[in-house]
Amino acid sequence: MGRVTERRKVLRIRDGAVSTRPDTLVAEEPLEIRLDGRPLAITMRTPGDDFALAAGFLVSEGVLASASDLQNIVYCAGATADGSNTYNVVDVKTAPGVALPEFTLERNVYTSSSCGLCGKASLDAVRTTTRWPIADTPPLRVTPELLTGLPERLRAAQRVFDRTGGLHAAALFTEDGELLDIKEDVGRHNAVDKLVGRALQNGDLPLSRTLLLVSGRASFELAQKAVMAGIPVLAAVSAPSSLAVDLAAETGLTLVGFLRGSSMNVYAGEDRIALRESADRG
Repeated sequence: MGRVTERRKVLRIRDGAVSTRPDTLVAEEPLEIRLDGRPLAITMRTPGDDFALAAGFLVSEGVLASASDLQNIVYCAGATADGSNTYNVVDVKTAPGVALPEFTLERNVYTSSSCGLCGKASLDAVRTTTRWPIADTPPLRVTPELLTGLPERLRAAQRVFDRTGGLHAAALFTEDGELLDIKEDVGRHNAVDKLVGRALQNGDLPLSRTLLLVSGRASFELAQKAVMAGIPVLAAVSAPSSLAVDLAAETGLTLVGFLRGSSMNVYAGEDRIALRESADRG
């Protein structure tokens, strides 16, 4: 299987001094996701947790909703002309009765590590209907103090980032701020898929009592993935996009951006932020 990091020779220039040295880089390889033997999507990812990534991607696509929907996931042998296994092609086999999406040229998806989903025919195609409407979940309220403590916990758990500086991370926390799981990937959307896929495999969907924190910005796609997994709170250390804010307002998702130090912006779902409780303690 592919490695999470690779070594490359670099020319280093520091204050006029020139030297050569090996550098540790995050690995990036393509992963083709097949659904019951038919090609569905290709994503550029950091190898590792590939089965969880594929499962999480299919949750966001509305194909899988529980562990019982999934029969198994396998690497495809003979993925190259010489019959070798590259560990870059996985086939997700669904349980009998699971409805499959249409396999059309417009429907097939290419995702990149930088922009995420890049291939659907229209915006309507990505507005997949969730099976667990967030507005219907029991009330969940978190304090600003709890939210501001999460980025430090995320950063402390980023093991590969410490070696490469080139990875995004996504982490799931309980409503009390306990770290449940963290995934790293060259693409933040892949990191979220790995989290959601692991939750599906463990029978933990919907994630209706959790908070999702992502490094970097919050795109429409990340907001959609949170909604599809039943996650009521999405926080990002950088800015959200306008479409992410629109989707959050439409679905009832609490969307927090610029979560840095003691500051944050709440763009939607502010009813879940316990401002009065926070003020009382202050």
